Amino acid sequence: MPLVSMRQLLDEAAKKNYGVGAFNVNDMEQIQAIMEAASETKSPVIIQASRGARAYSQDKYLYHLMLAANELYPEIPLVMHLDHGNSVETCKSAIELGFTSVMMDGSLMADGKTPSSFDYNVQVTREVVEMAHAKGVTVEGEIGVLGGIEDGHGAGGTGLEHVTDPDQAVEFVAKTGVDALALAIGTSHGAYKFSKKPDGSVLKMERLIEIHRRLPGVHLVMHGSSSVPKSLQDVINKYGGKLKETWGVPVEEIQLGIRNGVRKINVDTDNRLAMTGAIRKVFVETPEKFDPRDYLKPAREAMKKVVAERMTQFGQAGHAGDYQPLSLDEMARCYAR
Repeated sequence: MPLVSMRQLLDEAAKKNYGVGAFNVNDMEQIQAIMEAASETKSPVIIQASRGARAYSQDKYLYHLMLAANELYPEIPLVMHLDHGNSVETCKSAIELGFTSVMMDGSLMADGKTPSSFDYNVQVTREVVEMAHAKGVTVEGEIGVLGGIEDGHGAGGTGLEHVTDPDQAVEFVAKTGVDALALAIGTSHGAYKFSKKPDGSVLKMERLIEIHRRLPGVHLVMHGSSSVPKSLQDVINKYGGKLKETWGVPVEEIQLGIRNGVRKINVDTDNRLAMTGAIRKVFVETPEKFDPRDYLKPAREAMKKVVAERMTQFGQAGHAGDYQPLSLDEMARCYAR
């Protein structure tokens, strides 16, 4: 099975009203953890890499790791997605490398920090859509600006400064033709999302529900949606870490989003916490260990456990064999029609 289009995965998820987790990676162990979880739960999966991840792992290493994952798990529909592309050129380079889906985050300027204008966002996103669809590649856009910073990308803040406007969301979709739309509803990148369990004052689920009502055929995306469980924080702090108390996005809120048009859910921090906690545990309990395999294997297993749990909670578990994946050439013909 070739690497597949994200559009098809989201279309299929919409038919049965489930969500698909999109998990960030930087290295081999993270890809292995995700694919083992997908195989265990029989889930379609989106693996995504940011610009920071592409620089860290180097594009060719990353791409061939994805090909290896695809070869080892041919029964799993697998998408290779660019997370938070900052420019048309970044998206173009990803498509040329072999990514089957790209995000053009035109909500920020090319520096990845400065909030842009609506017109700029439409212009660059539309340019990427035209380029990508000609090759059968999916495009995710963003309207509104998330809080926090991840891999050097983000405007900072709490996430409430630039919440998505429903009127702009409708206009943006009409003018760009994006396949998926990321919304700003109060979530943030990173671990420190909320200083208390989020309620309606900081997590604007009613805004998401309104946008779904007005755009019922559009696949919505929740970014910054790690749940940051206290159990994962506690492991890190038990073994020498110093994480401040924090709250993420409750799974039940994500499930509410899924019932209202959310088809892609971005998860990164939870996996980082799981791996870091497992590594710290090895270092403290067996300080004589020095073989990287002694701490990377339990780290990989800890991440796999989190990913499998999210796949089940999002509803994608059991759906890997529901449909025959289309090639990018077939998707390109669909877009052309």
